[in-house]
Amino acid sequence: MTAFLPHKSPCSVAYFQSRYKRFTVEATNEQGETVLAHTNNTGSMTGLLQKNARALLSPANNPERKLQWTLEAIEYDNNWVGINTSTPNKLLKVAWEQKAIPELLGYTEYKGEVKVGNSRLDACLYGEDKTLWVECKNVTLAVGRKSLFPDAVTERGQKHLHELMELSKTTNVALFFLIQRIDTDSFSPAEHIDKKYATLLRQAVDCGVILLPYQALVTEEGITLQHKLPVIL
Repeated sequence: MTAFLPHKSPCSVAYFQSRYKRFTVEATNEQGETVLAHTNNTGSMTGLLQKNARALLSPANNPERKLQWTLEAIEYDNNWVGINTSTPNKLLKVAWEQKAIPELLGYTEYKGEVKVGNSRLDACLYGEDKTLWVECKNVTLAVGRKSLFPDAVTERGQKHLHELMELSKTTNVALFFLIQRIDTDSFSPAEHIDKKYATLLRQAVDCGVILLPYQALVTEEGITLQHKLPVIL
């Protein structure tokens, strides 16, 4: 069974031109006009930010928002790659509701953005006699047929792994990696980019942290969860 998350509003296709101020991209719409769009992806988005690449923009629901568009995806090699970092959290909940992830079966209650210690994790699932804490990550980087994370050094991600390992001593913990591209066959840490993160991820697995790298098909209509990819550590 698959899960489907539609885009919140009908998207428009534009053409990527440049990125600046970290959270803003400039694009050209199909009428040739320049538009500015917000991006919440602070990673490098390596290989994706090519001039005139097709970009998928969703309109903002708030008419008062400074930037009236949000960058959802960029086309690479004839496939959409989803770059919106809020998508993994949303799709995880939809997948739980639709019973699309076997590892989440048996959990009957879902809470998002739950505080634990000094941190806040993306989700906590509760079953009759079990609990599962989940942290979500968005994956856009690929080398060959291998999906990799992260695409930039992430001290925040390293901190999360330390927290997850500590939490795993007393409860079930998982990392949900949403691979928003359909052109890869496996998942690995990007050791050539962040060696410390790669080392910590292997340590986390040894501590019992569950890795859930699930691939997704991104289209102009929405995101469909596909299948779990094998992990190569």
